[in-house]
Amino acid sequence: MRPETLAILSIFLFFALAEFLRTNLFHKPRQRRKDGVVEIFSTATLVLLTQPFVLLCGGLAAAAIAPESRDSLAGLPILAQVGLLLVFDDMTQYWWHRLTHNVKWLYELHRPHHDAEYMSIRIVYRNNVFYYFLMPGLWFAGALIYLGLGKVYAVYIVVKILVICGAHSDVRWDKPLYAIKWLSPVMWIVERTISTPATHWAHHGKHIDDGVTYYKGNYGNLLFFWDILFGTAKITRRYPKLIGVENLEPVSARHQLFWPVIRDRRH
Repeated sequence: MRPETLAILSIFLFFALAEFLRTNLFHKPRQRRKDGVVEIFSTATLVLLTQPFVLLCGGLAAAAIAPESRDSLAGLPILAQVGLLLVFDDMTQYWWHRLTHNVKWLYELHRPHHDAEYMSIRIVYRNNVFYYFLMPGLWFAGALIYLGLGKVYAVYIVVKILVICGAHSDVRWDKPLYAIKWLSPVMWIVERTISTPATHWAHHGKHIDDGVTYYKGNYGNLLFFWDILFGTAKITRRYPKLIGVENLEPVSARHQLFWPVIRDRRH
């Protein structure tokens, strides 16, 4: 097993164990039978099929366009390589995420992620099976790996998944840190740099009028800085009382997973 794969698996297991011990990993508030089906199928599809396939296709596309450019960027300084990944993977994911919340038919691909009425490590990769096939960042990442950024990408993706898992878990690591007065300036920087539970939970809130929920913003995945830069940030250091989708009729598990191939508005 590759080191980055082992690290990613360890991150998921860490948060899963934390939720198992503290917040009941397998029985979340307002959980429905279909939730587990959507989470297992969508996560397995991404890990076993979509991500490796799209990364491969991104590399093949780069090879077809620039066949002499293999590993041509490997000599760049590490910070420059990280910068390329942040722009072409993380920033493009910010815009893809933002687009799916503002184009109705694209939202159907992302809606499963918000259909869960709880936060958890379980929902990190809960999306329609076509969502990640269309994500530009994965295609760009495949191309950048072909161009020589593979070693840096292996470290980058571990850090990114650590932040994303921490932002989705209902073991809110930032809450006790907010309570420490002398850490407030540090947390001011942290919450404007990376996604935290408070900022990302606000994105998953159910009712926009609760003063915390902000599902038309806080789109950042690794970097919350993109929300600061592009004017979609809301920071309250609080958490919405309810999680879910506001004012949308329920849909079945198969609709969540396979829309538009399957359109089923039944529960």
